[in-house]
Amino acid sequence: MKPTRRAVLIAGAAAALLPAAPALAAPRARAAATAPYASYWYPDSLPDGSPGSGVTWRSLKAWRAADDPDLAFNAASVPLAARFTPTPANTTARSGQARVQALVSFGPTSANPSQGSPTADYYALTHWAYLDELVFWGGSAGEGLILAPNAPVVDAAHRHGVPVLGNVFLPPTAYGGQLRWTRDLVQKDAAGRHPLAAQLVAVAAAYGFDGWFLNAETGGGNTALGTAVLDFVTELRTLAAAKGQRVTWYDAMIVDGTVSWQGALNDRNQAFFRAADDMFVDFRWSAGSLAASAARAARLGRDPYELWAGVDVESNGSDSTVNWDAIVPTAKAHTTSIGLYRPEWTRNHLPAGRRTPEDFHAADDRFWTGRSLDPARPDGTDPWRAPAVSVADRSTVTSVPFASVFNTGHGLRWYEEGAVTSDAPWNHLGLQDRLPSRRWVVRTAGRRPVVSLDFGDAWRGGSSVLVAGELDAAAVLDLYATRLPVTAGTVVELTHRADAGDVNVELAVATREPDGPGAPPPYTFLPVNRVDAADAWVTSTVRLTGLFGTVHALGVRLTAPGGGPVRWRLGRVAVRDTAEAPAAPAGLRITAATGGDLRFAWHATPHRIPVRHYELHRLRPDGTRRFLGGTCQRAHFVPGLRPEPGETATRFELRAVGELYDASAPVAVTHTW
Repeated sequence: MKPTRRAVLIAGAAAALLPAAPALAAPRARAAATAPYASYWYPDSLPDGSPGSGVTWRSLKAWRAADDPDLAFNAASVPLAARFTPTPANTTARSGQARVQALVSFGPTSANPSQGSPTADYYALTHWAYLDELVFWGGSAGEGLILAPNAPVVDAAHRHGVPVLGNVFLPPTAYGGQLRWTRDLVQKDAAGRHPLAAQLVAVAAAYGFDGWFLNAETGGGNTALGTAVLDFVTELRTLAAAKGQRVTWYDAMIVDGTVSWQGALNDRNQAFFRAADDMFVDFRWSAGSLAASAARAARLGRDPYELWAGVDVESNGSDSTVNWDAIVPTAKAHTTSIGLYRPEWTRNHLPAGRRTPEDFHAADDRFWTGRSLDPARPDGTDPWRAPAVSVADRSTVTSVPFASVFNTGHGLRWYEEGAVTSDAPWNHLGLQDRLPSRRWVVRTAGRRPVVSLDFGDAWRGGSSVLVAGELDAAAVLDLYATRLPVTAGTVVELTHRADAGDVNVELAVATREPDGPGAPPPYTFLPVNRVDAADAWVTSTVRLTGLFGTVHALGVRLTAPGGGPVRWRLGRVAVRDTAEAPAAPAGLRITAATGGDLRFAWHATPHRIPVRHYELHRLRPDGTRRFLGGTCQRAHFVPGLRPEPGETATRFELRAVGELYDASAPVAVTHTW
């Protein structure tokens, strides 16, 4: 069952059927090595009957972190990064006005793996620079109504400075909703407090995400229930704020306890808006209702950009017809912020079985950047007003060391130093890099080459940047907006290769901002070296001689001696003062084993070099290593292992990987078959 938003009588119901939530795992031995999944609950009472296959009914009221067997697998480990706004890439994008929220279903409620899965067919969101809030969308009456985001999604979002909210979905009665679940949620204890408000805050704190999206759509309520829900939201926000969490309200239930989507902020729902941090305005809005909503928010002493105007893209994505001038007009201040409902259309609309990473990212770039595929050159005739056209991008690249291998969080193979160490497709968003936010800004007086994230080869991870085309003139490719301090020892490393043609490479470094929106960074060009098609991957080290202060932008300038077609890959960029690997982890152990399904756990070793993530390998009888998986957590599940012919025991090695992708010495454990 997968109805579109507009095909559903009641907004929000379809979403409940699709999403998923995370699971949490603590590394202790269990009788069976079961796969960990994202967690989902009912508020208190469970449905009548028995759950379907693969579904576990759980009560949030009964949840305790200490009793959660999957907490170690699902608790995010990357803190929310601070971000800054560089000078906009074009003259239309604005800072300090409209923001963007996305409601995304990453998988089915009861079957959303905690740590990725063996397929590259995944919504690997990478355009975080335009997002201000991600909602882990979903739920269903038959599985669970409260969803906690899984660790890979939270870790990737936090690395880019984007908060992630779990979802509380009280579905319409047409989709199995029961009013008792709303009453369960807002129940009070003998002291007059809301125990489930405290539970929601405790879950978010234990799992490491940033708050809750409240979507109450079960009809049949009355004023008494409306008052009870408002009291609950008020207490939840107070408790959440004390833990640095936030609460977003969905425009569905109104103050009299009934469900009536307003498509506006008005006297029927403003009490909920005032009780929450912000509100998603249902799709029924008009230009007039949004303008009136913004004015009302201002009268309440609130920022109009705390209102997310819902834009339904589930069915048509970047082909959707939207009255953009009602939300983000070009000739005056933006009216409200943008709430994108189901932008994973960029994956879902592709034919099942043929959702290649390349096709997905092409559609996703079109969605977020616009038809020009260059945020510095927006196409004014494009009916789809992509976020890059209206909203200034942000960056979290503010400290040294910094490195990227342009890993998108999914791939067809896994590479290490240019060699394939696993030929299995995979996805795990927690392994995603901080990727270039302006994809792709290219400045040239000649033909514009095609720039893409390519999955046919990589230096490390699953992808690299590929520049392909006729270089009949020099081409400057913007990579990162940064705030990186320069010292006497600061160097930039590029790992790159030419697949076709000869390419001369220069590093582009700007130590101040552009003169204004849309202007190019004032780059200084430093020689790197020339690479020929016959060359293998090469790492070039460039000293920032003569540059001082702060690096504001990084890029490359490419020229083809004599012109002609080229295919040039960038596999890694790193900015560092020194290079040192983190300490090896400790205490690697197998906590449970069922056939070839194994659960691993370990401890972090205190060290001054932070750990970016961990990588687990299997040591083969011939001495080679096979990559089994990576994670930012300190527990990992590996399914379906089998002994090789004649093998009675298998050695597994775990390494800690730092920000520069330098790996620690291994720690090992042996499993006897």
